[in-house]
Amino acid sequence: MRKRTWLAAGGSLLVASLSLLGTAAAASASTASPVTGYTYIDGNTATANTIDGFARHADGSLTALAGSPFSAGGAGLGTGLASQGAIQVTQDGRYLLAVDAGSNQISVLRITAGGVPVLAGQPVSSGGIKPVSVAVSPSGLVYVANSGTGGSNYTGFRLSPDGTLTPIPGSTYAVPDASGLGDVFFNALGDHLIGTRTGTSLIDSFVVLPGGRLLAAHGSPFTGQGLGQLGGEFSPASPSQLFVSDAHNGAGLGTISAYRDSLLGQLSSIGSSPYADGQTAPCWVEISHDGRYLFTVNTGSGNISSYSVNPDGSLVLIGSTPITGGGADTDARLSPDGKYLLVDGSGMHFVSVFAVSGGSLTEVPSSPTPLPAGVTSSAGIVNI
Repeated sequence: MRKRTWLAAGGSLLVASLSLLGTAAAASASTASPVTGYTYIDGNTATANTIDGFARHADGSLTALAGSPFSAGGAGLGTGLASQGAIQVTQDGRYLLAVDAGSNQISVLRITAGGVPVLAGQPVSSGGIKPVSVAVSPSGLVYVANSGTGGSNYTGFRLSPDGTLTPIPGSTYAVPDASGLGDVFFNALGDHLIGTRTGTSLIDSFVVLPGGRLLAAHGSPFTGQGLGQLGGEFSPASPSQLFVSDAHNGAGLGTISAYRDSLLGQLSSIGSSPYADGQTAPCWVEISHDGRYLFTVNTGSGNISSYSVNPDGSLVLIGSTPITGGGADTDARLSPDGKYLLVDGSGMHFVSVFAVSGGSLTEVPSSPTPLPAGVTSSAGIVNI
């Protein structure tokens, strides 16, 4: 009888307890989503630069790595770099390269067990003033865009298998101080290099010579099709197709320009380029691994525009997806499997994650994820 009385009185408590256990189990299952890779951001931290590291899970959620943020060895600026590609990863996923804009250096970090980045040696001089973007070719050729007064240039390096970064003699290509370099990047083959001059709306186009030095294309720098050329990328599937953002056209007037890059580096317009997205300040450009879709983050509008890419390189606008709390985003990159687009929302102190289905984006439930305390002007984002 006592047992029956206890069961009757405690039945609701038992049900409540089971409900709580079920909720806890669901939460545990969510947090137990397998780690599928790692995400890194250049903290651009003043005085002592840092690298923010996250484990990336199968459900798109992020968790900070133990010990993050990690020392980069050099110094950041603590203010925005207005660039794309401030941090890069080598094709084999062994090394990170990050700009130290406050100390005019480049840091190389080895990715160790559990995704933890460790300095491979002391940072090296960037060969100029205020490095803002870095590019790594499949062969280990590295170029840095320096945008500071008194040292604006592109400078080349070789990255050895042990992580040593060695300058290439005679590789520096100077540009006027007012250029405001915004991005430097290779095509998929590593034999062409592009640099954007955001301050003067020009595009530098180079052929990479066998020794790693650059040969400027006839007619380079080329006048952009809009104002404020900033982020850009070659199509991973068609190395001659080039896409560049026009970030400074004005409110609601953002465009993406599409070019064909010839064998000798001359740029010619594709279709009816530039292609409008009706948003403000499209700055960061990322292309799906199959080359079929292009995403651009509109920093002024706090959203992401999606385009489909036709076989000839012309673009068709699909639409725009809002970023929860967005409006001060500073770079974006896809995960290696192409399932997620991750956005460095530096100005709002978080990272946003979107599930990708063709050209459609859906922000995952766990997004956004806070950046580490003290990181207020991060730059760049990469995934392995």
